[in-house]
Amino acid sequence: MKSTLLVCFSFLLFAFVFSKPSTAADNEPVLDFQGEELKAGTEYIISSVFWGALGGDVSATNKTCPDDVIQYSSDLLPGLPVTFSPANSEEDVIRVSTELNIKFSIKETCDQSPVWKIQKSTNPEVQWFVTTGGVEGNPGTGTIANWFKIEKAGIGYKLVYCPEDICRCGVLCRDIGIYFENGKRILSLSDALSPFLVVFKKVGSSCSSI
Repeated sequence: MKSTLLVCFSFLLFAFVFSKPSTAADNEPVLDFQGEELKAGTEYIISSVFWGALGGDVSATNKTCPDDVIQYSSDLLPGLPVTFSPANSEEDVIRVSTELNIKFSIKETCDQSPVWKIQKSTNPEVQWFVTTGGVEGNPGTGTIANWFKIEKAGIGYKLVYCPEDICRCGVLCRDIGIYFENGKRILSLSDALSPFLVVFKKVGSSCSSI
């Protein structure tokens, strides 16, 4: 397992350190843990860029019919796969700084949609949290809560809520961080939280199982 981890981490360093500079940074493709472009509709595991105490994959409080979006507190628990769908439905490559839907990939038919959205929090320490029940596609004011972005951050990425290209209406812009509550790590939006730094592991690759 250690050798697999070392090989996968080497792919990550190569992808971010030796990749050619982009002349248009906003159009730069997001790269997975092995240095390959993220593809719309392909399943990925979102995982912390760190290991150990800060490590853990992204999942939901109910993996069968997902609800609130969380991060596991252990590297040993496999996350729940997601797919990405750009606002531009003709684009098949996921690019930084562009609006997209994030959807848990599940086999069950559930009452609630597995598409991510933000929801107002009743907790005074957190303004918003990430949950499911969103709508896929149909960019506009009616779906404003469902759009996220991926931005570069160090040798990894961060998830951002800032749908400024969906609605020119003074939208909220916040990095997504981790809020600790009752033993859970909940993906949340707050001025007090540091960005949750992540990598993307393609389901079925050797790196998705570490």
